[in-house]
Amino acid sequence: MSEPPVIELGAEAAATGRPSAGQALAQNLTEAAERRGKSRNIRALGRLIPFAAGHRSDAGAAGLFLVTASIATLGMTGAIRFLVDQLNVARAAHAPASSVAPWFLGLGGVAVALALSSALRYFFVTKLGERVVADLRKSVYAHILSLDPAFFLMTRTGEVLSRLTTDIQIVENLLTTSISVSLRNILMLVGGLAYMLVVSPKLTGLIILTFPVVIAPLFLFGRRVRKLTASTQDQFARAVGHAGETLDALKIVQAFGREAAGAARFGEAVEASFRVSLQRMAARAVMTAAAITLVFGGVVWILWLGVNFAFNDELSWGTFIQFALLAVITASSVGALGESWGDVQKAAGAMERVSELLAARPSIAAPSHPIALASPPRGEVALENVTFAYPGRSDLPALKGFTLAVRPGERVALVGPSGAGKSTVFRLLLRFYDPQIGRVLVDGVDVRDADPVEVRARMALVAQDSPLFSGSALENVRFGREDASLEEVQAAVRAAQAEGFLASLPQGIDTQIGERARSLSGGQRQRLAIARALVRHSPILLLDEATSALDAENERLVQRALDEAMVGHTTLVIAHRLATVLKADRIVVMDEGRMVEEGTHHELVGRNGLYARLAALQFGAAG
Repeated sequence: MSEPPVIELGAEAAATGRPSAGQALAQNLTEAAERRGKSRNIRALGRLIPFAAGHRSDAGAAGLFLVTASIATLGMTGAIRFLVDQLNVARAAHAPASSVAPWFLGLGGVAVALALSSALRYFFVTKLGERVVADLRKSVYAHILSLDPAFFLMTRTGEVLSRLTTDIQIVENLLTTSISVSLRNILMLVGGLAYMLVVSPKLTGLIILTFPVVIAPLFLFGRRVRKLTASTQDQFARAVGHAGETLDALKIVQAFGREAAGAARFGEAVEASFRVSLQRMAARAVMTAAAITLVFGGVVWILWLGVNFAFNDELSWGTFIQFALLAVITASSVGALGESWGDVQKAAGAMERVSELLAARPSIAAPSHPIALASPPRGEVALENVTFAYPGRSDLPALKGFTLAVRPGERVALVGPSGAGKSTVFRLLLRFYDPQIGRVLVDGVDVRDADPVEVRARMALVAQDSPLFSGSALENVRFGREDASLEEVQAAVRAAQAEGFLASLPQGIDTQIGERARSLSGGQRQRLAIARALVRHSPILLLDEATSALDAENERLVQRALDEAMVGHTTLVIAHRLATVLKADRIVVMDEGRMVEEGTHHELVGRNGLYARLAALQFGAAG
């Protein structure tokens, strides 16, 4: 049976058809973009409240200075009103200019209060937003690391990365910029209208009557702009998808001389995105013109009415000027809120996708009262009548009634054709999945009754293509056991036959090896992976084609090192090259999820079964 496209362990993963990381990321950026911007459920933003609740002092300060800045802005109009009225009084009384100096000082005081409040509002709002987003990022990433492989069968890595980066960035823009602007404009709108009612109820009533005429067209244009914005994102995501696929297979592109075709394909996608962007920009320009015309046209009409009231002595010129300023402030707030509302909706959609990640629960978790494994560890493993099918493949079980018992210190090799279920055995031992039928035991304890962390601590895995991480060679070896001493690391490096090539590096074991250790050869990377496993000092070694990436000389050296390392350890080896398992205490032959043969090399060759046929293919007819 075929293995699923997840957690590549051994040669069987080559037949899974799993897309590369670049292809998955490109595909899922497109998928994420196609869903982005379609949510209108702003309740999803409520998931941010618990993150903000942990920073009440910053939230309180942000709210306080948000209110004081709004009051100072509205207060500025009152200060100007009193100043203008006093200027008229002083002019009528022929008083000296010094008589109005206190009113200028009052206006300056309000301006200073506005400046300080605005600066402090910006600082605390931005600080709170950055802090909430930092906590959100940490929480989401820690939660992702707790999810089991079954989750990634349904959700691709590229989609997860898109939510962790792009979607949280959208939320960050809301929290650090848009929400502050939105709240300020809401306060200015409400406060401005209330103040206008106090200043001139008649003019304010006329303004309220004009609101539907002004706002309705803006929302219609806004909906058109949002649709075109989403379409632009889709087109750009497709362009990124083309680029990701091409760059991921750059060697093939160059080998076949398809650079120009790849560039042309990307160029077509970029041009398509640009054409949609032009439509969006045109719609945005029309909306801007409409907003200015409608909003300020209405303001001018109201001001004309106010001038008539002033000429008829129904209100003072200071009151008129204050009302005019309040009208401008209120109109500006309405226009800004229309734009901010789009940002809120976009962030709500992004938060919905982030919330889906946070809501996901791993199917593999520690029980409420886990059973402790034996101490000291024995290194005994067993699978009892295990039947297991991967999620979504219930009709194609990878293991069927499989039973295997491995004694402490025993070396057992699993061999068989691709898709026989060998790597599935490792995944069940590591408790990446639980079987539907049967039990998996480590030191006599059913792994479902134990803490997965404790179960995995008993094992050290070397896969066919064990990934390394950016950083130094030393950090990569210590990834196996963080508290390993330098002497223990050096011993593991020697055992893995990696000491020689590490010594030739510029800074030795402290040399930075780059992303995915691409500066090293395949054999060098594999030897570092072996050292990483050996430094764990785990009682159980899982070797999944551990020497397949090595040339003949290095394979011989590493095999000798592994032979020594396996002494006193329970070892399970997956191998397609039968020469690497000749010294195993037992060879278990698997086919279609079942054990079909068991024995030593010579015993199995003599039975003339599946193993004998495999051996004949590799060693010749003489076996």
